[in-house]
Amino acid sequence: MNRSPLFGIALALTGVLVLTPDTLLMRLSGLSGWAMLGWRGLGMASVFLVAWALTARERRRDLAMLFTGAGAGVVLCQIANQAFFNIGIAAAPVAMVLLGVAAVPVFSAVFAWLLVREPTHPATWIATLLVIAGIAVAASGKPVDGIALEAGALWGGVAGLGVAAGLAGSFVLIRLNPGVSILLTIGVASTISAALGAALAGPQALTNGTLWPILLAAFVVLPFAFGAMSRASRHTQAANVSLILLLETVLGPLWVWAGVGEAPTPRMMLGGAIVVATLAGYIAITARRSLRARRVA
Repeated sequence: MNRSPLFGIALALTGVLVLTPDTLLMRLSGLSGWAMLGWRGLGMASVFLVAWALTARERRRDLAMLFTGAGAGVVLCQIANQAFFNIGIAAAPVAMVLLGVAAVPVFSAVFAWLLVREPTHPATWIATLLVIAGIAVAASGKPVDGIALEAGALWGGVAGLGVAAGLAGSFVLIRLNPGVSILLTIGVASTISAALGAALAGPQALTNGTLWPILLAAFVVLPFAFGAMSRASRHTQAANVSLILLLETVLGPLWVWAGVGEAPTPRMMLGGAIVVATLAGYIAITARRSLRARRVA
């Protein structure tokens, strides 16, 4: 059934709002990056593969699609996204990683243009620039708790860009290839990520922290959020889903403030206001365009 692009935006917004406490849960766990990758990959793999086994109608076709360029591409993009995010958050200031993730809409628009010459509305580019400007303002203050913004900052930015490229590539490939099973590809990617994380962390590191926050993220927050965002990419442009994902950059620090008392700086609040206002305006414009298109049709 064909749905309005507004449905995809609403689905993506729901997924992102569920995702926003993720970085707080990661910090509360106190685990290393590889250990977090192991646990989070295990949770995602368990939920997605069980859901696929229970709901798949054409299992042979789904499995065959894994060995196509699109299926393998989604798996690789998801592995890159998961690995870069966990290692980046563990080793660098959160703000710098999330600033790199802000490039997701740009990667999405570029990938869609490169693959199918999909046109991107000027409003998307304008909103992307405003959002990146807002996040730059938010991340420009002094680091919290004395975290040095030198080598760590550089690594955080690189890791964030890796996450951005992985997410954008996944969204675009899923949108362009309806035959690819979201549940199976993310489940397989998460299985590989879990094995990689566990092997590199080692048995002792996997339990060297507080497990309940990472288990909550692994088995509840991540499966719901990424399932919703990936499905949303089939109902609206990948750039739209990517732009809404940037809300995590603004709301994530608020969760950290509420959870561990780390108050955002005035610059973070100003940058957050720019991002929220931009996204609100962008969603309103998209909704208006969607209504006009449906009336014409």
